[in-house]
Amino acid sequence: MNWRERITVDPLVCHGKACIKGTRIMVSVILDNLAEGANEMEIVKSYPSLTIEDVKAAIAYAAALSRERMVSLTA
Repeated sequence: MNWRERITVDPLVCHGKACIKGTRIMVSVILDNLAEGANEMEIVKSYPSLTIEDVKAAIAYAAALSRERMVSLTA
């Protein structure tokens, strides 16, 4: 899957945060739900404009970012 086909960043939408194309659902919202233990089907049910492929694209996008950036592990 090519996440670039499903993720967009537009400075006029959600303050330039990464979103699923055609929605105002930010990638971070999907990832937060996954981190809290929601599964793909629960997320799609909560956000009917999403598809399972959108959720997978959000995960792939986050994986790509993690290869490019480091987050400090110290407080």
